Amino acid sequence: MKAEERILRLMIEKSLKLSVAESCTGGLIASRITDIAGSSEYFDAGMVTYSNAAKIRFLGVPEELLIRHGAVSRETAESMAQGVRRATGSHVGLSVTGIAGPGGGSDLKPVGTVFIGISWEEGVLVKGFLFKGDRKEIRQQASDAALQMVIDHLEVESV
Repeated sequence: MKAEERILRLMIEKSLKLSVAESCTGGLIASRITDIAGSSEYFDAGMVTYSNAAKIRFLGVPEELLIRHGAVSRETAESMAQGVRRATGSHVGLSVTGIAGPGGGSDLKPVGTVFIGISWEEGVLVKGFLFKGDRKEIRQQASDAALQMVIDHLEVESV
């Protein structure tokens, strides 16, 4: 069973709503979710907040946080996940921010650096990844990891 189908079943079974805030994946996660018939039962919103200005305006990410830690950071992923959940009223907020390349990397944050956050009423979890490949492969791996994080969370937590 595809990850998107598993999420559909789990979200409907638990009567939950999901919203997504994407940066480096550019809407790929929302597209994958909505490719599955029935996703309207649980998928509330998807925001592509690519710029820092969009992260601030739509998700409430503090500008100071972006200045201090950067758009690609654990802290920003956490704030994005909380912000999309707050903005939409969903039970679960998912966020992805990273560097898909081919440019934009540094010694501290090389191309392929991705942070994925998941927020729910009782808490937030952020994981960092370093994916390899070209831009398309990194975006695909990031979306795979994000969907798997949702599955893992739903199977463990009683959201």
